[in-house]
Amino acid sequence: MAISERLTSLARVRMPWSATSRLMPTTKATPSASSNRVNSMEGVRVVHVSDRTFLMHLGGKIEVKSKIPIRTRDDLSMAYTPGVARVCMAIAEDPAKAWNLTIKRNTIAVVSDGSAVLGLGNIGPFAAMPVMEGKCMLFKEFGGIDAFPICLDTQDPEAIIETVARIAPAFGGINLEDISAPRCFVVEDALRERIDIPVFHDDQHGTAIVVLAALTNALRVVDKSIDSVRIVMLGAGAAGVACAKIMLAAGVRDIVLCDREGAIYRGRREGMNAFKEQIAHETNPNGLRGDVNDLLAGADVFVGVSGPGLIRPSAVATMAKDAIVFAMANPTPEVMPEEIRDYARIIATGRSDYPNQINNLLAFPGVMRGALDCQARFVNEAMKMAAARAIAAVVSDAELGEEYIIPSVFNRRIAPEVAEAVKAAAYETGVARRGRPTSEDEESLATLVGAI
Repeated sequence: MAISERLTSLARVRMPWSATSRLMPTTKATPSASSNRVNSMEGVRVVHVSDRTFLMHLGGKIEVKSKIPIRTRDDLSMAYTPGVARVCMAIAEDPAKAWNLTIKRNTIAVVSDGSAVLGLGNIGPFAAMPVMEGKCMLFKEFGGIDAFPICLDTQDPEAIIETVARIAPAFGGINLEDISAPRCFVVEDALRERIDIPVFHDDQHGTAIVVLAALTNALRVVDKSIDSVRIVMLGAGAAGVACAKIMLAAGVRDIVLCDREGAIYRGRREGMNAFKEQIAHETNPNGLRGDVNDLLAGADVFVGVSGPGLIRPSAVATMAKDAIVFAMANPTPEVMPEEIRDYARIIATGRSDYPNQINNLLAFPGVMRGALDCQARFVNEAMKMAAARAIAAVVSDAELGEEYIIPSVFNRRIAPEVAEAVKAAAYETGVARRGRPTSEDEESLATLVGAI
């Protein structure tokens, strides 16, 4: 029996013993499953297995390209020596000119130590590279930002801080990625003090921004005010702490943050660290204790940034009327949407195969675009809040509904509108290095461009 008759799930089968190779249309299956099925056939041995995803990654997913063609001696003498020396001396005399005369103004570093990569855990710097390359692709595709992956072969906070600080002159911003808590807090706080370009830990702040945007619109649907709801959260790592902080800044008064030990409260001793101690003094105003499932009774909102299957459907059934559930553990949520449809009015996850996907991609390209455009020194709370409001506002009153509280990541309005909101907040709060452009500036630029 021919291989094509036995298999319906390989994208490509190459037969090295044949003078020609056959490409066979097929359905989707994992390479390992397909390999096992081929190996079971008499006289057939699998030499190598690949698929479209692996083929996409061959040689990496990003590259560096020249913006200026070099075709003549004159081109070469301006792009490199001797002409480049004049540009170097101009920057030496005024380092601020690096923002206009180098790639700095539109380039960021995506930095990771590989300690908390997606849902894969501590897989190290080499295995983290495909994710960081992908992040760089997203910055370019959705924000027009040139990003380069920097995967560090250390998980020592001081070494990470020192390395990033040393390479900072080449970049206009730093995106910290997939660095585990609590070291991520230490690294970000130290870098914010040491360097004068935005340092943005997307796992914290990107998640928090999109959660606040989704919550804003979900509350519009159920007609509840943000200062009246009680929120129970599960997950006190980077994302959980950041989500709690931004919701408090937005006006939430009653948040109970939980981890594997249960509710975090003032005076708790088990499983605490300096960052949990701090958040304990800002949340849980009634000093509630116990397991997250028990604490859901009467709660208006659940926000999960933890792990799979940790919430019982029966616990969701005890929540307040018109309950809102954000179960964002990926790929398996804290509770599956189909298990709680009778108990929760609005359900959101981190997955693309359910309505209301809460995805960081809605935030980070626009936030960094806005920060770069005004040459912000850092990203402050006002800029994050502005980003959340901008994302929420993309969903019109006519579109808003139980299964549409957050826009699609492919809505091309989002990044520009987030960027404008972030930039405006940066100017208003005095963190922008670049002066706010005036109408006269824009007219002058238009005249100059037209003359070129």
